[in-house]
Amino acid sequence: MAVPRSRMRRILLILGGILLTVALVVGGGMTWIYTTADVSTVGKVEFRQELSVPPLADSTVEADGTRVFQLDMRSGTKEFRPGQVTDTWGFNGDYLGPTLRARRGEQVRVQVRNGLPDASTVHWHGMHLPAAMDGGPHQMVRPGDIWTPEWRVDQAAATLWYHPHPHGATESHVRRGLAGMFILDDETGPTPELPHTYGVDDVPVIVQDVKFKGAQFDTGRGIFADIGVLGDRTMVNGVLAPYRNVGDELVRLRLLNASTARIYNFGFSDDRRFTLVGTDGGLLAQPESLGNIQLSPGERAEIVVRFQPGERVTLRSDRVDAGLDFFGQRFSGGDDRFDVLELRAAQTLRASPTLPATLPAAALPKATDSVRQRDFTLTFGQINNRPMAMDRIDATITRGSTETWTVRNADGMPHNFHVHDVQFAVVEVDGHAPPPALRGAKDTVFLPPNGTVRLALRFDGPADPNTPYMFHCHLLWHEDLGMMGQFVVVEPGQQAGQPPAHQHSGH
Repeated sequence: MAVPRSRMRRILLILGGILLTVALVVGGGMTWIYTTADVSTVGKVEFRQELSVPPLADSTVEADGTRVFQLDMRSGTKEFRPGQVTDTWGFNGDYLGPTLRARRGEQVRVQVRNGLPDASTVHWHGMHLPAAMDGGPHQMVRPGDIWTPEWRVDQAAATLWYHPHPHGATESHVRRGLAGMFILDDETGPTPELPHTYGVDDVPVIVQDVKFKGAQFDTGRGIFADIGVLGDRTMVNGVLAPYRNVGDELVRLRLLNASTARIYNFGFSDDRRFTLVGTDGGLLAQPESLGNIQLSPGERAEIVVRFQPGERVTLRSDRVDAGLDFFGQRFSGGDDRFDVLELRAAQTLRASPTLPATLPAAALPKATDSVRQRDFTLTFGQINNRPMAMDRIDATITRGSTETWTVRNADGMPHNFHVHDVQFAVVEVDGHAPPPALRGAKDTVFLPPNGTVRLALRFDGPADPNTPYMFHCHLLWHEDLGMMGQFVVVEPGQQAGQPPAHQHSGH
Protein backbone atom coordinates (compact mmCIF):
# COMPACT_ATOMS: atom_id res chain seq x y z
CA MET A 1 0.00 0.00 0.00
CA ALA A 2 1.49 3.37 -1.03
CA VAL A 3 2.23 5.86 1.72
CA PRO A 4 0.38 9.14 1.14
CA ARG A 5 2.67 11.93 0.02
CA SER A 6 1.72 14.19 2.93
CA ARG A 7 2.53 11.44 5.44
CA MET A 8 5.87 10.73 3.77
CA ARG A 9 6.68 14.43 3.95
CA ARG A 10 5.91 14.44 7.67
CA ILE A 11 8.12 11.37 8.22
CA LEU A 12 11.00 12.96 6.33
CA LEU A 13 10.59 16.19 8.26
CA ILE A 14 10.60 14.28 11.56
CA LEU A 15 13.71 12.29 10.55
CA GLY A 16 15.38 15.45 9.36
CA GLY A 17 14.59 17.11 12.66
CA ILE A 18 15.97 14.17 14.62
CA LEU A 19 19.17 14.17 12.57
CA LEU A 20 19.53 17.93 12.96
CA THR A 21 18.98 17.64 16.72
CA VAL A 22 21.58 14.87 16.98
CA ALA A 23 24.01 16.91 14.90
CA LEU A 24 23.45 19.98 17.09
CA VAL A 25 23.84 17.96 20.27
CA VAL A 26 27.01 16.27 19.01
CA GLY A 27 28.37 19.50 17.59
CA GLY A 28 27.51 21.41 20.74
CA GLY A 29 29.06 18.69 22.86
CA MET A 30 32.24 18.70 20.80
CA THR A 31 32.37 22.49 20.96
CA TRP A 32 31.96 22.38 24.74
CA ILE A 33 34.61 19.66 25.08
CA TYR A 34 37.01 21.66 22.91
CA THR A 35 36.44 25.02 24.60
CA THR A 36 36.86 23.54 28.08
CA ALA A 37 39.87 21.34 27.28
CA ASP A 38 42.56 23.96 27.76
CA VAL A 39 43.95 24.83 31.19
CA SER A 40 45.44 28.08 32.45
CA THR A 41 46.65 29.03 35.91
CA VAL A 42 48.28 32.25 34.68
CA GLY A 43 47.47 35.08 37.07
CA LYS A 44 45.42 32.75 39.28
CA VAL A 45 48.05 31.21 41.56
CA GLU A 46 48.55 32.49 45.10
CA PHE A 47 52.13 31.51 45.85
CA ARG A 48 51.84 30.71 49.54
CA GLN A 49 54.20 27.77 50.11
CA GLU A 50 57.93 28.22 50.24
CA LEU A 51 59.76 25.99 47.80
CA SER A 52 61.46 23.06 49.46
CA VAL A 53 64.85 22.00 48.12
CA PRO A 54 65.51 18.24 48.07
CA PRO A 55 68.30 17.52 50.56
CA LEU A 56 71.65 16.30 49.33
CA ALA A 57 71.72 12.56 49.94
CA ASP A 58 73.93 11.37 52.76
CA SER A 59 76.83 9.20 51.65
CA THR A 60 79.83 7.46 53.12
CA VAL A 61 83.25 7.04 51.53
CA GLU A 62 84.91 3.68 51.99
CA ALA A 63 88.64 3.10 52.40
CA ASP A 64 89.05 2.49 48.66
CA GLY A 65 87.32 5.79 47.84
CA THR A 66 83.94 4.32 46.87
CA ARG A 67 81.08 6.71 47.62
CA VAL A 68 78.06 4.80 48.94
CA PHE A 69 74.47 6.06 48.90
CA GLN A 70 71.31 4.45 50.25
CA LEU A 71 67.91 4.78 48.59
CA ASP A 72 64.79 3.25 50.11
CA MET A 73 61.66 3.07 47.95
CA ARG A 74 58.76 3.65 50.34
CA SER A 75 55.02 4.15 50.33
CA GLY A 76 53.70 7.02 52.41
CA THR A 77 51.30 9.95 52.55
CA LYS A 78 51.67 13.68 51.99
CA GLU A 79 49.48 16.75 52.50
CA PHE A 80 49.95 18.64 49.26
CA ARG A 81 46.85 20.62 50.29
CA PRO A 82 45.84 21.36 53.89
CA GLY A 83 43.67 18.58 55.31
CA GLN A 84 43.95 16.44 52.16
CA VAL A 85 46.12 13.35 52.73
CA THR A 86 47.36 11.81 49.48
CA ASP A 87 48.86 8.33 49.14
CA THR A 88 52.36 8.61 47.68
CA TRP A 89 55.60 6.80 46.95
CA GLY A 90 59.05 8.26 47.48
CA PHE A 91 62.76 7.64 48.02
CA ASN A 92 63.88 7.99 51.65
CA GLY A 93 60.67 9.89 52.34
CA ASP A 94 57.05 10.33 51.37
CA TYR A 95 57.48 11.93 47.93
CA LEU A 96 60.37 12.33 45.46
CA GLY A 97 63.88 11.71 46.76
CA PRO A 98 67.15 13.34 47.82
CA THR A 99 69.64 14.74 45.34
CA LEU A 100 72.60 12.44 44.77
CA ARG A 101 75.88 14.18 43.96
CA ALA A 102 79.19 12.74 42.79
CA ARG A 103 82.33 13.74 40.90
CA ARG A 104 83.79 12.45 37.69
CA GLY A 105 86.26 9.67 38.44
CA GLU A 106 84.51 8.57 41.65
CA GLN A 107 83.44 5.00 42.20
CA VAL A 108 79.77 5.08 43.19
CA ARG A 109 77.65 2.41 44.85
CA VAL A 110 73.94 2.76 45.60
CA GLN A 111 72.14 0.39 47.95
CA VAL A 112 68.56 0.35 46.68
CA ARG A 113 65.99 -1.28 48.97
CA ASN A 114 62.46 -1.86 47.75
CA GLY A 115 59.99 -1.25 50.55
CA LEU A 116 57.04 -1.05 48.13
CA PRO A 117 54.33 -3.66 47.64
CA ASP A 118 55.32 -3.97 43.96
CA ALA A 119 58.54 -4.81 42.16
CA SER A 120 60.23 -1.79 40.61
CA THR A 121 63.57 -0.50 39.37
CA VAL A 122 65.77 2.59 39.66
CA HIS A 123 67.09 3.87 36.33
CA TRP A 124 69.91 6.43 36.28
CA HIS A 125 68.59 8.63 33.48
CA GLY A 126 71.44 10.16 31.46
CA MET A 127 74.20 8.16 33.17
CA HIS A 128 76.97 6.37 31.27
CA LEU A 129 77.41 3.06 33.09
CA PRO A 130 77.42 -0.74 32.53
CA ALA A 131 74.14 -2.15 31.24
CA ALA A 132 73.70 -4.40 34.29
CA MET A 133 73.76 -1.26 36.51
CA ASP A 134 71.43 0.81 34.32
CA GLY A 135 68.24 0.05 36.24
CA GLY A 136 66.13 -0.68 33.19
CA PRO A 137 63.31 -3.23 33.08
CA HIS A 138 65.76 -6.15 33.28
CA GLN A 139 67.02 -5.06 36.72
CA MET A 140 63.79 -5.48 38.67
CA VAL A 141 63.95 -5.27 42.47
CA ARG A 142 61.31 -7.37 44.19
CA PRO A 143 59.51 -6.15 47.33
CA GLY A 144 61.85 -6.49 50.30
CA ASP A 145 64.95 -7.05 48.16
CA ILE A 146 68.11 -4.93 47.89
CA TRP A 147 69.87 -4.14 44.62
CA THR A 148 73.38 -2.68 44.76
CA PRO A 149 74.61 -1.22 41.45
CA GLU A 150 78.17 0.11 41.33
CA TRP A 151 80.03 2.04 38.63
CA ARG A 152 82.74 4.63 38.02
CA VAL A 153 81.47 8.06 37.01
CA ASP A 154 83.00 8.76 33.61
CA GLN A 155 81.23 11.71 32.03
CA ALA A 156 81.08 15.48 32.14
CA ALA A 157 79.40 17.54 34.85
CA ALA A 158 75.64 17.41 34.27
CA THR A 159 72.14 17.45 35.72
CA LEU A 160 70.81 13.89 35.58
CA TRP A 161 67.93 12.21 37.39
CA TYR A 162 66.73 8.83 38.61
CA HIS A 163 63.33 7.18 38.38
CA PRO A 164 61.69 3.72 38.09
CA HIS A 165 61.63 1.80 34.80
CA PRO A 166 59.43 -1.30 35.24
CA HIS A 167 58.13 -2.51 31.89
CA GLY A 168 54.45 -1.65 31.56
CA ALA A 169 54.22 0.32 34.82
CA THR A 170 56.73 3.18 34.56
CA GLU A 171 54.07 5.88 34.24
CA SER A 172 52.30 4.77 37.41
CA HIS A 173 55.47 4.50 39.51
CA VAL A 174 56.82 7.90 38.44
CA ARG A 175 53.48 9.65 38.88
CA ARG A 176 53.18 8.39 42.44
CA GLY A 177 56.39 10.25 43.33
CA LEU A 178 59.43 8.09 42.60
CA ALA A 179 61.98 10.50 41.15
CA GLY A 180 65.03 12.49 42.18
CA MET A 181 67.96 14.47 40.80
CA PHE A 182 71.54 13.20 40.34
CA ILE A 183 74.10 15.98 39.91
CA LEU A 184 77.55 15.23 38.51
CA ASP A 185 80.53 17.53 39.00
CA ASP A 186 83.91 17.60 37.30
CA GLU A 187 86.92 16.04 39.05
CA THR A 188 87.65 19.28 40.91
CA GLY A 189 84.07 19.91 41.98
CA PRO A 190 81.40 22.39 40.85
CA THR A 191 82.18 24.74 37.95
CA PRO A 192 83.36 27.91 39.76
CA GLU A 193 82.40 30.29 36.92
CA LEU A 194 78.71 29.49 37.45
CA PRO A 195 76.40 29.80 40.48
CA HIS A 196 77.14 26.58 42.33
CA THR A 197 76.06 26.71 46.00
CA TYR A 198 73.37 24.05 46.16
CA GLY A 199 70.05 25.30 47.47
CA VAL A 200 71.24 28.93 47.52
CA ASP A 201 72.13 30.20 44.04
CA ASP A 202 72.01 26.74 42.42
CA VAL A 203 68.48 25.38 42.75
CA PRO A 204 66.88 22.13 41.51
CA VAL A 205 63.48 22.76 39.90
CA ILE A 206 61.66 19.43 39.45
CA VAL A 207 58.44 20.28 37.63
CA GLN A 208 55.42 17.95 37.51
CA ASP A 209 51.80 18.43 36.56
CA VAL A 210 49.15 16.92 38.78
CA LYS A 211 45.41 16.70 39.26
CA PHE A 212 43.46 15.45 42.23
CA LYS A 213 40.30 13.44 42.64
CA GLY A 214 39.32 14.12 46.20
CA ALA A 215 42.45 13.64 48.27
CA GLN A 216 44.10 11.26 45.83
CA PHE A 217 45.91 11.70 42.52
CA ASP A 218 43.56 11.54 39.55
CA THR A 219 45.05 9.08 37.07
CA GLY A 220 42.36 9.34 34.40
CA ARG A 221 43.34 10.42 30.91
CA GLY A 222 41.16 13.16 29.49
CA ILE A 223 39.01 12.56 26.44
CA PHE A 224 41.12 12.51 23.25
CA ALA A 225 44.30 12.92 25.39
CA ASP A 226 46.40 10.34 23.54
CA ILE A 227 49.57 11.88 24.98
CA GLY A 228 48.90 10.45 28.45
CA VAL A 229 47.71 11.83 31.80
CA LEU A 230 47.69 15.63 31.91
CA GLY A 231 47.28 17.57 35.14
CA ASP A 232 45.47 20.85 35.70
CA ARG A 233 48.13 22.39 37.96
CA THR A 234 51.86 22.17 38.50
CA MET A 235 54.14 21.66 41.44
CA VAL A 236 57.86 22.08 41.94
CA ASN A 237 59.88 19.72 44.14
CA GLY A 238 56.56 18.32 45.37
CA VAL A 239 55.19 21.76 46.41
CA LEU A 240 52.04 23.33 44.98
CA ALA A 241 52.04 27.09 44.30
CA PRO A 242 55.62 27.59 45.53
CA TYR A 243 57.69 30.73 45.95
CA ARG A 244 61.46 31.00 46.33
CA ASN A 245 63.38 33.78 48.05
CA VAL A 246 66.40 34.88 46.04
CA GLY A 247 69.48 36.45 47.60
CA ASP A 248 71.90 36.60 44.65
CA GLU A 249 72.11 38.65 41.47
CA LEU A 250 72.47 35.47 39.40
CA VAL A 251 70.67 32.21 40.16
CA ARG A 252 71.10 28.90 38.37
CA LEU A 253 67.91 26.90 37.95
CA ARG A 254 68.29 23.22 37.08
CA LEU A 255 65.02 22.59 35.25
CA LEU A 256 63.80 18.99 35.04
CA ASN A 257 60.58 17.99 33.31
CA ALA A 258 59.61 15.07 35.54
CA SER A 259 56.04 14.91 34.25
CA THR A 260 54.88 11.70 32.63
CA ALA A 261 53.38 13.30 29.51
CA ARG A 262 53.25 17.10 29.59
CA ILE A 263 55.53 19.30 27.48
CA TYR A 264 56.51 22.68 28.97
CA ASN A 265 57.59 25.91 27.31
CA PHE A 266 59.45 27.68 30.10
CA GLY A 267 59.99 31.42 30.23
CA PHE A 268 59.22 34.29 32.60
CA SER A 269 56.15 36.40 33.23
CA ASP A 270 57.93 39.64 32.26
CA ASP A 271 59.49 38.08 29.12
CA ARG A 272 62.98 38.58 30.47
CA ARG A 273 65.77 36.68 28.80
CA PHE A 274 67.89 34.13 30.58
CA THR A 275 71.13 32.32 29.82
CA LEU A 276 71.11 28.66 28.87
CA VAL A 277 74.34 27.11 30.17
CA GLY A 278 73.59 23.38 30.05
CA THR A 279 71.39 20.73 28.50
CA ASP A 280 70.71 17.06 29.38
CA GLY A 281 74.31 15.88 29.36
CA GLY A 282 76.35 18.88 30.44
CA LEU A 283 77.45 22.44 29.82
CA LEU A 284 77.35 24.23 26.49
CA ALA A 285 80.55 25.47 24.88
CA GLN A 286 79.02 28.94 24.71
CA PRO A 287 76.13 30.19 26.87
CA GLU A 288 73.03 31.12 24.88
CA SER A 289 70.62 33.98 25.59
CA LEU A 290 67.03 32.75 25.24
CA GLY A 291 63.52 33.95 26.01
CA ASN A 292 62.01 30.49 26.39
CA ILE A 293 62.96 26.82 26.29
CA GLN A 294 60.74 23.85 25.56
CA LEU A 295 61.25 20.63 27.51
CA SER A 296 59.45 17.34 26.91
CA PRO A 297 59.31 14.63 29.62
CA GLY A 298 62.79 13.63 30.80
CA GLU A 299 64.63 16.65 29.34
CA ARG A 300 66.69 19.03 31.48
CA ALA A 301 68.07 22.53 31.07
CA GLU A 302 70.39 24.58 33.25
CA ILE A 303 69.54 28.27 33.03
CA VAL A 304 70.99 31.33 34.79
CA VAL A 305 68.61 34.19 35.61
CA ARG A 306 69.56 37.74 36.63
CA PHE A 307 67.56 39.53 39.35
CA GLN A 308 67.13 43.12 40.49
CA PRO A 309 66.70 43.97 44.19
CA GLY A 310 63.15 43.65 45.49
CA GLU A 311 61.53 42.36 42.30
CA ARG A 312 59.19 39.42 41.85
CA VAL A 313 58.92 37.35 38.69
CA THR A 314 57.16 34.11 37.85
CA LEU A 315 58.59 31.11 36.06
CA ARG A 316 55.86 30.36 33.53
CA SER A 317 55.06 27.65 31.01
CA ASP A 318 53.41 29.13 27.96
CA ARG A 319 51.72 27.56 24.94
CA VAL A 320 53.78 24.81 23.36
CA ASP A 321 54.94 24.70 19.76
CA ALA A 322 54.40 20.96 19.26
CA GLY A 323 53.71 20.97 15.53
CA LEU A 324 50.18 19.73 16.14
CA ASP A 325 46.98 20.38 14.23
CA PHE A 326 44.15 22.49 15.64
CA PHE A 327 42.53 19.52 17.41
CA GLY A 328 45.72 17.83 18.63
CA GLN A 329 47.17 21.07 19.97
CA ARG A 330 44.23 21.50 22.33
CA PHE A 331 43.89 17.91 23.58
CA SER A 332 47.62 17.26 23.96
CA GLY A 333 48.03 20.23 26.30
CA GLY A 334 49.65 22.52 23.75
CA ASP A 335 47.35 25.43 24.59
CA ASP A 336 47.78 25.08 28.36
CA ARG A 337 49.57 27.78 30.37
CA PHE A 338 50.90 27.58 33.92
CA ASP A 339 52.38 29.90 36.51
CA VAL A 340 54.94 27.51 37.99
CA LEU A 341 57.17 29.25 40.56
CA GLU A 342 57.38 32.78 41.94
CA LEU A 343 60.91 34.10 42.54
CA ARG A 344 61.22 36.89 45.12
CA ALA A 345 64.44 38.88 45.17
CA ALA A 346 65.71 40.35 48.42
CA GLN A 347 66.08 44.13 48.80
CA THR A 348 69.84 43.67 48.83
CA LEU A 349 71.45 41.02 46.62
CA ARG A 350 74.86 39.41 46.82
CA ALA A 351 77.01 40.31 43.84
CA SER A 352 77.60 37.49 41.36
CA PRO A 353 80.59 37.12 39.04
CA THR A 354 80.08 37.79 35.35
CA LEU A 355 79.17 34.74 33.34
CA PRO A 356 82.05 33.54 31.15
CA ALA A 357 81.89 33.66 27.35
CA THR A 358 82.91 29.99 27.14
CA LEU A 359 82.36 26.96 29.36
CA PRO A 360 84.02 23.54 29.80
CA ALA A 361 81.53 21.79 27.53
CA ALA A 362 80.76 18.11 27.38
CA ALA A 363 82.45 16.42 24.41
CA LEU A 364 80.02 15.55 21.62
CA PRO A 365 80.23 12.64 19.16
CA LYS A 366 80.74 13.61 15.51
CA ALA A 367 78.62 12.41 12.62
CA THR A 368 81.77 12.36 10.46
CA ASP A 369 83.08 9.49 12.62
CA SER A 370 79.96 7.41 12.03
CA VAL A 371 80.43 3.84 10.81
CA ARG A 372 76.74 2.95 10.58
CA GLN A 373 73.36 4.55 9.94
CA ARG A 374 70.16 3.30 11.61
CA ASP A 375 66.57 4.44 11.11
CA PHE A 376 63.82 4.54 13.73
CA THR A 377 60.18 5.27 12.95
CA LEU A 378 57.93 6.20 15.88
CA THR A 379 54.25 5.31 15.80
CA PHE A 380 51.80 4.93 18.66
CA GLY A 381 52.86 1.94 20.79
CA GLN A 382 55.61 0.85 18.39
CA ILE A 383 59.08 1.63 17.07
CA ASN A 384 59.83 0.40 13.55
CA ASN A 385 56.38 -1.24 13.48
CA ARG A 386 57.17 -3.48 16.44
CA PRO A 387 56.13 -3.22 20.08
CA MET A 388 58.68 -3.87 22.80
CA ALA A 389 59.70 -7.51 23.42
CA MET A 390 61.88 -8.19 26.46
CA ASP A 391 63.56 -11.19 24.83
CA ARG A 392 64.37 -9.46 21.51
CA ILE A 393 67.57 -7.50 20.81
CA ASP A 394 66.79 -4.79 18.26
CA ALA A 395 70.33 -3.55 17.62
CA THR A 396 73.82 -4.93 18.18
CA ILE A 397 76.47 -2.20 18.39
CA THR A 398 80.24 -2.56 18.44
CA ARG A 399 81.99 -1.02 21.43
CA GLY A 400 83.94 2.13 20.56
CA SER A 401 81.94 2.87 17.40
CA THR A 402 80.03 6.01 16.44
CA GLU A 403 76.69 5.70 14.67
CA THR A 404 74.13 8.09 13.21
CA TRP A 405 70.48 7.44 14.01
CA THR A 406 67.67 9.05 12.05
CA VAL A 407 64.49 9.16 14.12
CA ARG A 408 61.16 10.08 12.50
CA ASN A 409 57.79 10.66 14.12
CA ALA A 410 55.27 9.15 11.68
CA ASP A 411 52.31 9.82 14.01
CA GLY A 412 49.86 12.66 14.31
CA MET A 413 50.70 12.92 18.02
CA PRO A 414 53.85 14.15 19.81
CA HIS A 415 56.61 11.77 20.88
CA ASN A 416 60.15 12.08 22.14
CA PHE A 417 63.14 9.74 22.00
CA HIS A 418 65.44 8.77 24.87
CA VAL A 419 68.55 6.59 24.59
CA HIS A 420 70.10 4.94 27.64
CA ASP A 421 73.83 5.07 28.46
CA VAL A 422 74.92 7.71 25.93
CA GLN A 423 74.75 11.44 25.44
CA PHE A 424 74.21 12.19 21.77
CA ALA A 425 74.68 15.17 19.49
CA VAL A 426 71.68 16.46 17.57
CA VAL A 427 73.11 16.82 14.07
CA GLU A 428 69.98 17.93 12.20
CA VAL A 429 66.36 18.83 12.89
CA ASP A 430 64.18 18.39 9.81
CA GLY A 431 67.26 18.70 7.63
CA HIS A 432 68.52 21.90 9.26
CA ALA A 433 71.15 22.70 11.87
CA PRO A 434 69.77 22.36 15.41
CA PRO A 435 68.61 25.48 17.30
CA PRO A 436 70.69 26.71 20.26
CA ALA A 437 68.70 24.69 22.83
CA LEU A 438 69.67 21.45 21.05
CA ARG A 439 73.38 22.12 20.49
CA GLY A 440 74.58 20.58 23.73
CA ALA A 441 74.83 16.98 24.92
CA LYS A 442 71.40 15.34 24.89
CA ASP A 443 69.89 12.01 25.86
CA THR A 444 66.24 12.92 25.13
CA VAL A 445 64.86 14.86 22.18
CA PHE A 446 61.34 15.95 21.23
CA LEU A 447 59.76 15.01 17.90
CA PRO A 448 56.58 16.73 16.69
CA PRO A 449 54.33 14.92 14.20
CA ASN A 450 56.25 14.26 10.96
CA GLY A 451 59.40 15.63 12.58
CA THR A 452 62.79 14.05 11.96
CA VAL A 453 66.06 14.33 13.90
CA ARG A 454 69.47 13.00 12.98
CA LEU A 455 71.63 12.02 15.95
CA ALA A 456 75.31 11.12 16.39
CA LEU A 457 75.99 8.59 19.17
CA ARG A 458 79.22 7.03 20.40
CA PHE A 459 79.08 3.74 22.32
CA ASP A 460 82.09 3.31 24.59
CA GLY A 461 80.85 0.31 26.52
CA PRO A 462 81.69 -1.70 28.47
CA ALA A 463 80.53 -4.57 26.29
CA ASP A 464 77.83 -6.92 27.56
CA PRO A 465 76.17 -9.09 24.90
CA ASN A 466 73.51 -10.40 27.28
CA THR A 467 72.28 -7.24 29.02
CA PRO A 468 70.56 -4.59 26.91
CA TYR A 469 70.07 -0.85 27.19
CA MET A 470 66.80 0.77 26.12
CA PHE A 471 65.70 3.36 23.60
CA HIS A 472 62.12 4.58 23.87
CA CYS A 473 59.55 7.34 23.89
CA HIS A 474 59.70 9.09 27.27
CA LEU A 475 56.02 9.99 27.24
CA LEU A 476 55.60 7.25 29.78
CA TRP A 477 52.17 5.96 28.78
CA HIS A 478 53.53 5.48 25.26
CA GLU A 479 56.55 3.66 26.68
CA ASP A 480 54.35 1.39 28.77
CA LEU A 481 52.27 0.52 25.70
CA GLY A 482 55.35 -0.72 23.85
CA MET A 483 57.22 2.25 22.32
CA MET A 484 60.59 0.85 23.35
CA GLY A 485 63.42 -1.24 21.94
CA GLN A 486 66.72 -2.72 23.14
CA PHE A 487 70.35 -2.65 22.07
CA VAL A 488 73.48 -4.36 23.33
CA VAL A 489 77.07 -3.22 23.10
CA VAL A 490 79.52 -5.98 22.11
CA GLU A 491 83.22 -6.41 21.37
CA PRO A 492 84.26 -6.38 17.69
CA GLY A 493 83.05 -9.57 16.02
CA GLN A 494 80.93 -10.61 19.01
CA GLN A 495 77.26 -11.55 18.64
CA ALA A 496 74.35 -10.52 20.81
CA GLY A 497 73.40 -12.96 23.54
CA GLN A 498 70.15 -13.61 25.35
CA PRO A 499 68.62 -11.05 27.75
CA PRO A 500 68.07 -12.29 31.31
CA ALA A 501 64.66 -13.55 32.39
CA HIS A 502 62.25 -10.72 33.09
CA GLN A 503 60.46 -10.20 36.39
CA HIS A 504 57.13 -8.41 36.07
CA SER A 505 56.26 -5.43 38.23
CA GLY A 506 52.94 -6.83 39.36
CA HIS A 507 50.83 -4.46 37.22
